[in-house]
Amino acid sequence: MNRKDEIKSAYRGLGKAHSLYDGMMTGTTVLGRAITRFVWGMSREDALEYQAMAFEPIPAGFSGKLLEVPVGTGVLSMPIWKTLPDADITCLDYSEKMMQSAQARADEMGIQNVKFRQGDVGALPYADESFDVVLSLNGFHAFPDKEAAYRETWRVLKPGGTFCGCFYVKGSNLHTDKVIRRFYIKSGFFTEPFETMDTLQKRLSDMYAAAEVRGVQSIAVFRCIK
Repeated sequence: MNRKDEIKSAYRGLGKAHSLYDGMMTGTTVLGRAITRFVWGMSREDALEYQAMAFEPIPAGFSGKLLEVPVGTGVLSMPIWKTLPDADITCLDYSEKMMQSAQARADEMGIQNVKFRQGDVGALPYADESFDVVLSLNGFHAFPDKEAAYRETWRVLKPGGTFCGCFYVKGSNLHTDKVIRRFYIKSGFFTEPFETMDTLQKRLSDMYAAAEVRGVQSIAVFRCIK
């Protein structure tokens, strides 16, 4: 079984959704699947594909130091962290409510090797070159100061380390772009400006020694080496 299939397999064990957000992210509820289809033009398998792609750079048996920012409710990452008991994982989020949900999920799953901390991605409370991996799932489209977020995630990553994750980019699905403008920006869930696939590839290539960007509908999945 390859790494991507291992990650998808870990998601098969997800329990019930704790919230509308969880159901939307995982496609485990009828309403969640409907939102995923309407907003993103994705099936459940499409969503599994981009999520697995985002985690794929983190190898099986990883035992280094990893920072996840933001952690959200942990619905996507906790099933993966459960398979990496030897890793030293820190999960950070600006929202204490989200972080409490993630910690509750980790406790339910018996995960012992994850620390939780409230903080701002634009001013990470860690020394330079602290982590072997920095993971960011569906965060950059919401961060208000994206330039600071790019700088900080680069700063805390060790030379040779991996920066990976995913987020929304404009220009790949016009229907999704329209929904984002009309609802997600006005509701404060997403914050402009947004990258395109091309601008993201250029930005990451300029910052990192190696950078790869792939897309599933309007979600860009990236893998970088510092």
